[in-house]
Amino acid sequence: MIKQSTFSKIRSWILSNKKEFLILFLILLIGAFMRLYRISDYMTFLGDEGRDVIIVRRLLTQLHPPLIGPGTSIGNMYLGPLYYYMMAPALLIANYSPVGPAVQVALLGVATIFFVWFIGRTWFGKTAGLVASALYAISPTVIYFSRSSWNPNIMPFFALLCIFSIWKVWKENGFKWLIVLGISFAFVMQSHYLGLFLAPTLFIFWIFSFLKVRKTDAKKHFVRNSLIGVLLFLLLMSPLLIFDIRHGGTNFNAIGAMITSRKDVGFSLGPSLSKAGSVALMISSNLISAKNIYLSVITLTLFSSVLIWMCIKKKFKSPLGLILLWMSVGVTGFFLYKNPVFDHYLGFLFPAPFLVIGTLTQIVWKNKFWRLLFAVFILSLVFVNLKKSPVLSDPTFQMPRAISVAKVIQEKANGERFNIATISDLNNRDVYQYFLVIWGAKVVDTDPSSLKFTITDQLFVVCERPREECDPVNNPSAWITNFGWTKIVDEWEVWGGTLFKLGHNN
Repeated sequence: MIKQSTFSKIRSWILSNKKEFLILFLILLIGAFMRLYRISDYMTFLGDEGRDVIIVRRLLTQLHPPLIGPGTSIGNMYLGPLYYYMMAPALLIANYSPVGPAVQVALLGVATIFFVWFIGRTWFGKTAGLVASALYAISPTVIYFSRSSWNPNIMPFFALLCIFSIWKVWKENGFKWLIVLGISFAFVMQSHYLGLFLAPTLFIFWIFSFLKVRKTDAKKHFVRNSLIGVLLFLLLMSPLLIFDIRHGGTNFNAIGAMITSRKDVGFSLGPSLSKAGSVALMISSNLISAKNIYLSVITLTLFSSVLIWMCIKKKFKSPLGLILLWMSVGVTGFFLYKNPVFDHYLGFLFPAPFLVIGTLTQIVWKNKFWRLLFAVFILSLVFVNLKKSPVLSDPTFQMPRAISVAKVIQEKANGERFNIATISDLNNRDVYQYFLVIWGAKVVDTDPSSLKFTITDQLFVVCERPREECDPVNNPSAWITNFGWTKIVDEWEVWGGTLFKLGHNN
């Protein structure tokens, strides 16, 4: 329970900072609107999302705890299941609607906006906090990854919590924050493995903090809390270890294969420098400048200039130094990564560039000339970000479409048992099967080890390609071939795709 004195402090702060509070409230309101507006129509609901809700529903209804999370795009490697457990309360509260976890992520995105403001204001000043949080609230890329349930989408909040925690340890000797650091870094690592690029920055400031401690009792306290943080991190990561023990070291072998093959990881000077440069441009363009080429160049120039200035001044242990180290080490980490880099890979860096822009605004605000130029720059950023806001684009209707198709399947099944398959470049059967299962339809998974009992008399195939590219009878999908020799019994056009009903061709 929050003490009354805390409420009194908040009330006192609001009364003495009315203008700032109103601006912050407006920023949060805009950020919330852009993330929650028609979220059921805009949210991503494809194969990954369908798989996730099936797993989490099984956790809730059958008490079947998963030991692994989603698979990665690299080999036979899996993330931890922490996000599934995080999803569970939201899915339950929403009565098993996939919108529940999406709203949870959106609200976490709003909390991240507030966190960006809080850190910017605490470390640099009012202007820094408001500018950083405002730009973060309206960034199209950030919004896109803040309104769907997907494991990488929680990474910005927990990455920022890691940075804030290590700063509290370094600056204020807040050794209890080492425990928060261990927990939050486990969330980062189970959101996406490229969150590992955050580790060097945390470790460097951990070393700074350890060397700073002089008193014996304080050093013992530091070490003890560090060990507790590490143990909690390992505890949250332990389901992966249990899974590996049970399955012959699947993850461990995949990591070893990735490193030794040099296909995914490796270093060669030219390509590595090019990759780092492209990632730096992605940060300035995709996150800050809404892909406007002119503003992207200006933003990248500002980032480079302030980094050079920090190196000359040697203020590496300042708040700005920590943020620039966070960004620099993160970008440098991609030296070793050979595969294409997508926006969600940068989730562990999302808040950093906004805090840098906010800080630069705070610094130049006292100079009338530079304040005018920077005001034009910030307003230009606001304009291009709002112009390309995702709320101005047409909804994807991915979840409503899945529901509509599933309803047709349920209707055409006539209450009998049936199998289901899909022909699609993006989707799998999970997005339809999930709704069929929660509605109580008699959908059955074919099991190669028990085909006699799992093959029904009807197979529904959802083809999401143009009709001329649909050939369900000869499609090589295992869900179709397991059914045996087939023939088309009927077909319907549903939401721009084709739904086929197949029967056995005896």
